[in-house]
Amino acid sequence: MPKATLESPRTLGALRGSSFAEAKLAARSVKDELRSNLICKIQRGETLFPGIVGYDDTVVPQVVNAILSRHNFILLGLRGQAKTRLIRLLTALFDEWTPYLEGCEIHDNPYHPICRQCRNLIHEAGEDTPIGWLHRDQRYVEKLATPDVTIADMIGDIDPIKAARSGQDLSNELTVHYGLLPRANRGIFAINELPDLAGKIQVGLFNIMQEGDVQIKGYPVRLPLDVMLVFTANPEDYTARGKIITPLKDRIGSEIRTHYPVALEQGIAITEQEAWIDRPSPIEVRVPDYIREVAEQLAFLAREDKRIDKRSGVSQRLPISALENVVSNAERRALKAKESVAVPRILDLYSALPAITGKLELEYEGELKGGDAVARELIRISVGKIYDRYFEGANVSNIVQWFDLGGTLKLDDDVSSAAMVQQLGGIQGLMEKTKALGLTANEPDAVRASAGEFILEGLHAHRRISRTEERGFAAEEKRREPREEGKPERPNFRRQYN
Repeated sequence: MPKATLESPRTLGALRGSSFAEAKLAARSVKDELRSNLICKIQRGETLFPGIVGYDDTVVPQVVNAILSRHNFILLGLRGQAKTRLIRLLTALFDEWTPYLEGCEIHDNPYHPICRQCRNLIHEAGEDTPIGWLHRDQRYVEKLATPDVTIADMIGDIDPIKAARSGQDLSNELTVHYGLLPRANRGIFAINELPDLAGKIQVGLFNIMQEGDVQIKGYPVRLPLDVMLVFTANPEDYTARGKIITPLKDRIGSEIRTHYPVALEQGIAITEQEAWIDRPSPIEVRVPDYIREVAEQLAFLAREDKRIDKRSGVSQRLPISALENVVSNAERRALKAKESVAVPRILDLYSALPAITGKLELEYEGELKGGDAVARELIRISVGKIYDRYFEGANVSNIVQWFDLGGTLKLDDDVSSAAMVQQLGGIQGLMEKTKALGLTANEPDAVRASAGEFILEGLHAHRRISRTEERGFAAEEKRREPREEGKPERPNFRRQYN
């Protein structure tokens, strides 16, 4: 036990004379405690849910309202919208330490015990009844709902072995083996994917939410639990015609919708916070801003693409996993080339396809095309959009002209940065354009190589130059318009780009 609690009261008599007196704790419920501490945090101007990005004006105010209203609530949202993370942060609204009757499986309130064993203990020991201390992190119980969950798992069951050892009748309260819900007494009980619970289990939650008690195995064992119930679900399943029972839906106080980041900057902030980029490595890793932006834009595009199932969603884990793979590929290349700096390139995004395709649930049209093909097209469009952020309106005609005049370039995935800079330097005007990306004259070759390749990929994304799957850049083939009969053939000419 941490040092802070060594001097804490260890008996019921000592507890009565402390700051945890009966007047404070006896009638104070979990929801009252959460509400009281939340009010204090708001008054002090503290961050309520650290690490949650993009919900300040939408989800967080609704969660605050639900807690202030003492509601059980549900978070409705697609995968990867930080629902579970948000729920777990609710424990920060508890008191750091809470007294309970030591040895009690359901952490009974010392002044208001509800289980038979604790009532018997107080009757026998009186003021010498031992007191234990429960940390706020121990007051959270979470269960992922699956169809095979039973009433015994959630509520409890009669334990015949316990009955035999104690010589008690099966109908005695002392023979009960408590499930997850009673063990969450005086805390938060969270159920993820609520509609996946079998109907009879959902029915079993009715009494908890309305009457505040449970009955076990048909015996008159009544436990008026003090618990806050929080749920998560997919909006598609959370309907009367879906897998949720309407009376249970009616008993949930607040229904709060979560969402994906609404701005690219919010997504980048989340990915930067969650992705494993600052890793121990013998070489320095630098991730350019445009690489982060392309990875994030990829997720935004996927969420709008008609070939991807919108009911499933595109998790925020996609750009996180993709960026981690991108960095790993750059790290691998730098280690092989014995370079001191690893800088990801756009080609590394294509190497990160295994981290992307698994997060895309394709519709029929997408299945016909194939996950890899859909992902590659999304990367190309993403590169084009981010390229426009830096180079919209820029004059790149000299670069395009170099390819139009017969210039070609093949970039190998494993080529060293110095060799790649030498190749890119042969293209007129290319490396000068990297200044728009914030590069200075003293940048390492790895940084310059990545920037130059990004410009070429951007031109390819806008169909100004062509690129093969083997990373060969060349002039874009000009489409010839079909000639009408009777009209002379137009003289051959090249279109000039500004």
